[in-house]
Amino acid sequence: MKVRTSRRKARHVRVPAFSPVPMRRRTDGWTPARQAAFLGALAETGSVIEAARRVGMARETAYRLRRRPGAGSFVTAWDRAASQGDRPAQGDGSRKRKVTAEERAQRALFGLLKVRIYRGRHVATERKADNSALLSYLAQLDRFARAGGSDGTRLHTFAPGFVSTGCEL
Repeated sequence: MKVRTSRRKARHVRVPAFSPVPMRRRTDGWTPARQAAFLGALAETGSVIEAARRVGMARETAYRLRRRPGAGSFVTAWDRAASQGDRPAQGDGSRKRKVTAEERAQRALFGLLKVRIYRGRHVATERKADNSALLSYLAQLDRFARAGGSDGTRLHTFAPGFVSTGCEL
């Protein structure tokens, strides 16, 4: 007689990789490492107030960061981290967000930040290369070269007005 044991699928808290919000370089502000730690704490607690407190920032500044231009990837990661308790752990295939040229440039140059959570706690943040952004940029350069862009015109769609984020962890 075969004995069946019911195994429940472990619920792992997942925070998607994200591009940090472009900010001026300040040690007391929302650095890329602090943004990642905030998302990790948000996934742990489900509370914006508690997550902001854990990283030494105010709730109001977290919402201000969310409204900044170029924060699309951060907002998507925030929404998924905040709703961890509301839905079962499934694949990320529900909704895809369109990536702007500026965000693609940031991803190609600096990569993404990946928040690592172990046993319900934020333990690390690592930088992850975004190969798809690099490949799309190379394809864009190829299209530009085939169209006869060697007449001295500049390829301006990759990074118009791009601001360096100073993404050191």
